[in-house]
Amino acid sequence: MTGAVSPDRRRFLTAGAAVLGAAASAQLWLPATAHGAETPLPDGVFSLGVASGDPLPDGIVLWTRLAPDPLNGGGMPDRVVPVEWQLAEDSRFRKLVRRGTAQARPEYGHSVHVDVRGLRPDRTYWYRFRTSGQLSPAGRTRTAPHPYSSGGSLRMALASCQNWQHGYFTPYADMLDQDPDVVVFVGDYIYESTPSATALRRHEGTGEPFSLVQYRNRYAQYRTDPDLAAMHGHAPFVVSFDDHEVDNDFAGEIPQDPDKQPHDAFVARLTAAYQAFYEHMPVRATAVPNGPHIRMYRRLEFGRLARLNVLDTRQYRSDQATSQAGAQDPSLTMLGARQKQWLLNGLQGSPARWNLIASQIMMAETDLQVGEGKLWFYDAWDGYQAERNRFLQEFRKVRNPVVLSGDRHLTMISDLKVDYADPDSAVVGAEFVGTSISSNGDQDQAAFHREWDPRRPDNPHWKLLDAHRGYHLFDVRRDGIDAQVRVVDTVRQPSATPSTLAKLRVEAGRPGVEVV
Repeated sequence: MTGAVSPDRRRFLTAGAAVLGAAASAQLWLPATAHGAETPLPDGVFSLGVASGDPLPDGIVLWTRLAPDPLNGGGMPDRVVPVEWQLAEDSRFRKLVRRGTAQARPEYGHSVHVDVRGLRPDRTYWYRFRTSGQLSPAGRTRTAPHPYSSGGSLRMALASCQNWQHGYFTPYADMLDQDPDVVVFVGDYIYESTPSATALRRHEGTGEPFSLVQYRNRYAQYRTDPDLAAMHGHAPFVVSFDDHEVDNDFAGEIPQDPDKQPHDAFVARLTAAYQAFYEHMPVRATAVPNGPHIRMYRRLEFGRLARLNVLDTRQYRSDQATSQAGAQDPSLTMLGARQKQWLLNGLQGSPARWNLIASQIMMAETDLQVGEGKLWFYDAWDGYQAERNRFLQEFRKVRNPVVLSGDRHLTMISDLKVDYADPDSAVVGAEFVGTSISSNGDQDQAAFHREWDPRRPDNPHWKLLDAHRGYHLFDVRRDGIDAQVRVVDTVRQPSATPSTLAKLRVEAGRPGVEVV
């Protein structure tokens, strides 16, 4: 897709027809035959389930994609299909509050994004879709608190890195039981890797995705995981992407292997990947891609309790450094000038008790060198130290900053410090690097500790280090954040036994994090 998308076009794509009142009877939604003049659609159009996302005090995005043949391009006819939707205050849809019709368009993979407004804050709702006599599963969602509410609590889950080939997405079954108000997903929703004959669950296709249809098929495969689908249907997600939604370790318009992917070919790949991401995520029309560009950094408010700044640490970054001197080059940027200023403004002017930053990659230092000297991962914030250190200085003036990250396939929970070169440097915040949903599979814990425990003396800011699969769960209140590291015993089976690996606490007004 090329060319700018007008604001009017964006609103049309998202909202479809005008929202109607709630007078219609729920009887309308009994499965019925398709309208006489239309050719009925194939069975199973709602194979990818439903989802919601980006909650506002008065609004929510509702999502589905019509795909009766999900792993082969979707299987839909090449025409616009009207899709009815309903939103209700009860699970039996007797108290309808909104309904309408959206257009599932072939140029967007017959995805549907309905941006419902005029809702009540801090309220649970149920929603569903219907087309051609077929009824979707019902989804459950929740709006954000009133903008001026300062009390209460927020239960938030942090997830990332779900590799289909490495295991089942069993942590979501436990997440469903924990009933979070919102799920923050910080990247690697899919993996672009080639199908492996030895994988636990083999990727579809014959190679890496490059075209729009190939990316659609990969997303569709991931969406068929039953635990992921159930979680999407239970709570709103706030999603961002990291590298594997496109290509490992890409930076802006630079691929991991520029000698193998010419610039024009990689731009075409970005265009396909970003469109497929939009088509499969419950995001607003502000995220409709414009060719190889997509606007994903954004801010969500949960009353005066928490402000969530969602970053894009891929699209605007400089190419990765290749040396320690390069990592400290002040000209390198992770966020780009505009996003960097946007984040600073949002931190400096925040009325929130807690200022949360969803960053796809780790902000705290990881010194891999045992003993004297430093060795860093250049793809993380360690490779962009001048910009990282400016933010850490800024955190001195920010109320209760907490960074939520992914990427590592490990739980790495740290104090954020102004200067990691100085062991006595001030602590200015906390960071939770969530482990992966399935990436790296069931790791050998003894081997992990043999590799990583010797590095702990060189990283005294690390408070917890672990290699089990799972997610992090946060109960955010005015006086503090209580965090749980939730893990499962295996991702190699379709079901697993969950447990709490650790509990941690961040006290309001006291930077840093402590193991309880």
